[in-house]
Amino acid sequence: MTIQDLRDKGLLLFECISGSKAYGLDTPLSDTDLKGVFYLPKEQFYGLEYIPQISNETNDEVYYELGRFVELLCKNNPNLIEFLASPEECILYKHPLMEKFHIDMFLSKLCKDTFAGYALTQIRKARGYKKKVVNPMEKERKTVLDFCYIMDSYQSVPVKEWLDKNGYAQEKCGLSSISHAKGVYALFYDNENIHDYHGIAIKETANEVSLSSIPKGQEAIAYLYWNMEAYSLYCKEYREYWDWVEERNDNRYQTNLNHGKNYDSKNMMHTIRLLQVAEEILRDGKLNVRRPNREQLLNIKDGNMDYDDLLAMADKLMENIELYYSKSFLPDIPDKEKAEKALIEIREELYK
Repeated sequence: MTIQDLRDKGLLLFECISGSKAYGLDTPLSDTDLKGVFYLPKEQFYGLEYIPQISNETNDEVYYELGRFVELLCKNNPNLIEFLASPEECILYKHPLMEKFHIDMFLSKLCKDTFAGYALTQIRKARGYKKKVVNPMEKERKTVLDFCYIMDSYQSVPVKEWLDKNGYAQEKCGLSSISHAKGVYALFYDNENIHDYHGIAIKETANEVSLSSIPKGQEAIAYLYWNMEAYSLYCKEYREYWDWVEERNDNRYQTNLNHGKNYDSKNMMHTIRLLQVAEEILRDGKLNVRRPNREQLLNIKDGNMDYDDLLAMADKLMENIELYYSKSFLPDIPDKEKAEKALIEIREELYK
């Protein structure tokens, strides 16, 4: 089932513009994000083909089945709480039955953990972005040999350097493991090409060193150490970096390059926004989706603030959130029974 199917079959209950345009933070380059709520035909809801969520390929249009919608609201999911509190001018369609759900049914002290917790993930994203920008990775992938070293007296020598210095070919090497010495191997060399040694790595794309059958009487010419942990970490970071390069938004990336602060300024803008929203919820018991400080937040997005200053601002907001949390008159958690009662009433009306 697609989003268009929901519209064609009259299954939509709620649809609105979300994201930057709802927050009042849109610019000429901003996309239009949509969110919605739908219900399934009775047979499909009661049967084996329950669909909790439908989205488009870019995930900027996301629609939730009614039950899933209420479930996430009861968890104070930031996206869904803001969705329910959408400004009137952003609402494209609202079924009269959706009036049974009001933001006051769901706002609770739980927002401290969900909004502030989500904000902290944005900080981690911004830091991860900074790491990728400051430490770009070569496109040519390193091999097992780049993580192998020859033990020479009281130091280690990269195996590639050692091979070049001695005129050895890695393909003529044979390795034999050493008991109780993880990652350490005796290295033999077949200069006459009479032994069937497998080399240090059997091929360039190998993910581990190769062991060979060593004939009796052969003497090791060196001892090799393979740093398997470092190789595994490198492979993980290499994959993550080039996945990021492939998936990154080029306009957003160029903005971050231009401001030269080496962090993802859009993520940091949302970090501050989320913390400010959490502060307001706990202080005032209200949620204002449209932000009154557009200029400040866009200034952050444009990279006009230092990263350390933003972290200090986030720390101060967290202090305020803890203070207002202790004084808040909001319930500890949403009234799940009341929400479930409204959900059942809506389903009964839809399916009768």
